[in-house]
Amino acid sequence: MAMDRRNYRQLVDTTVEIANDDGVADIIGRVVGDLKDESEPYRRMVRETIEKVVANLGAPDINPRLEENLIDGILYAFREQTSDDANVLLNGFGAVINALGQRVKPFLPQICFIIKWRLNNKSAKVRQQAADLISRIAVVMKQCQEEQLMGHLGVVLYEDLGEEYPEVLGSILGALKAIVNVIGMTKMTPANKDLLPRLTPILKNRHEKVQANCIDLVGRIADRGTEFMPARELMRICFELLEMLKAHKKGIQRATVNTFGYIAKAIGPQDVLATLLNNLKVQERQNRVCTTVAIAIVAETCSPFTVLPALVDEYRVPDLNMQNGVLKSLSFLFEYIGERTAASAVKHMALGVAGLGCEDALVHLLNYVWPNIFETSSHVINAVTEAIEGMRVALGPAAVLHYSLQGSFHPARIVREVYWKIYNSLYIVSQDGLVAAYPVLEDEGNDIFSRPELMMFI
Repeated sequence: MAMDRRNYRQLVDTTVEIANDDGVADIIGRVVGDLKDESEPYRRMVRETIEKVVANLGAPDINPRLEENLIDGILYAFREQTSDDANVLLNGFGAVINALGQRVKPFLPQICFIIKWRLNNKSAKVRQQAADLISRIAVVMKQCQEEQLMGHLGVVLYEDLGEEYPEVLGSILGALKAIVNVIGMTKMTPANKDLLPRLTPILKNRHEKVQANCIDLVGRIADRGTEFMPARELMRICFELLEMLKAHKKGIQRATVNTFGYIAKAIGPQDVLATLLNNLKVQERQNRVCTTVAIAIVAETCSPFTVLPALVDEYRVPDLNMQNGVLKSLSFLFEYIGERTAASAVKHMALGVAGLGCEDALVHLLNYVWPNIFETSSHVINAVTEAIEGMRVALGPAAVLHYSLQGSFHPARIVREVYWKIYNSLYIVSQDGLVAAYPVLEDEGNDIFSRPELMMFI
């Protein structure tokens, strides 16, 4: 079909507008027969049109007869797909299935039969397409209470984990992840004790799609199937995950550090934390930074008090990389557990070390606390204000006054109000301590700014 991309888009959008006026059932009834057209480009355009119609307008007024024709046409287009652009087909199929919801239950056995048949096809693209389709329809299968059917698909996918093409293997892992997401580990087949050992060697695969989906799948299993987890296998996976921290793709790094958190939640933080702290000794910077983030996530998952003693103890090791890593871990830890908690910690530290000569460290912390004075959350702003009050006790009112004077005459009223609020609180509590720190202003003609001590005393 000779049609440029622009005209093609205009035709699809116009059809969607007509459906908005005439009704979904009417427009789908007109085009559903074209899903079996001989021209694949034309079928592709019809699929995309139906996808946009049901995605934008839903499918409430589609009658049972039209449902049957629509599913039949979509399945025909799925079987006859030969071009490389499979995303349009999968998006269209997924949109129709999700729009119909529980009404698609009578057709699910037929759909799953076609998927299983195509998973054994000699073409790698066909197998990949079938696995990707499982990911798109898993949620609807759960709505239709077809856990047994999904379990059967899980067994078929498990048997295909020896796939040699990495693109196909990545899609198979994605399909398994979708099934685990919707039915959990209690009804999952194969059992967890059989699935995890098969995933461990796949973690060594260097293809980005395989890595990302495999790590996500391990994380889902650790998150949803804690009671089924063999601790020894999980620790073996932890050692393999350390290599994933070197990945170039940010998504893989993010999935890896999150999985460390799930595993720590499943088997306890001690062994996982020991593995991560040991990894701080490596020379590669990216590996160390990702490790510090993983330590912070373990602290967030298993509570900070389980991690802090080990971090503080490890700081005594006379290794620059180790000490730097521990400090970064503490920084990320406070970031993950929230500004409110971090500000409260600063308040208590400031009050605890008042008069002990820790002013340099407290000024460093105050520089981090101060930008949070513009917070709008009531809990956070209260914690920040209390942290500044703690700094007033430990550093003296003069130090806080110098910070508050910076924005007291800012042109924006919303900024001035915040700074004057801090100054007023400071003035009420420590008025006498501010005298020595007031700026010296020269007299200007009749305007006299100097104040003799006697006048201040009176």
